[in-house]
Amino acid sequence: MQYDLVIFDNDGVLVDSEPISNRILAAHLTELGHPTSYEDSIRDFMGGAAHRIHDVVRERSGQTLPEGFDEAYQRRVFAAFERELRPVAGVATVLDKLAADEVPYCLASSGTHARIRVALRTTGLYDRFGEGRIFSSQDVGRGKPAPDLFLHAAATMGVPPARCAVVEDSPLGVAAARAAGMDVFGFTAMTPAARLDGATALFGAMAELPDLLLR
Repeated sequence: MQYDLVIFDNDGVLVDSEPISNRILAAHLTELGHPTSYEDSIRDFMGGAAHRIHDVVRERSGQTLPEGFDEAYQRRVFAAFERELRPVAGVATVLDKLAADEVPYCLASSGTHARIRVALRTTGLYDRFGEGRIFSSQDVGRGKPAPDLFLHAAATMGVPPARCAVVEDSPLGVAAARAAGMDVFGFTAMTPAARLDGATALFGAMAELPDLLLR
């Protein structure tokens, strides 16, 4: 295998959460007087940390979201995860392949630690990571497209950035990986390939990923 560490995004890469969370976010913002479609939410917020939602609303409307917004949104998302969330098709096989080849991997997500763990436990993926290989934008303060999260994950795992591969599905994530000096493989299941400009390679199904990592 070409890399010493594979860093997975969570939402949309390990767990099929983007349709759920963006549907809920669009509805929640609209209820609060900030009309947002599902497509708007995907375009503006997919791959970003929670502070991005506040920043975008403030920039566009001059208003701040109400106190307790994050907690209310999280409650709705967690309830929906318990009903609907599934792992991304084929990702368990990819993780098994990496483990069999003794290639270290970890998770680095813009989501909160609580959200990551709810998602992993709901989908049965938690035991494949464990506490030492889960990283959140909460750990560094600045979310994607800043490189901080990926650099923090690599440093904690003891691997130079140039020896890391990132698996991402959002433009913000691709930009963050490139800024960190890492190769990045863009997953196009939800995001048009043109929006993942700058990725080292693109793939549309998890079954394609192991061979890409070997090239």
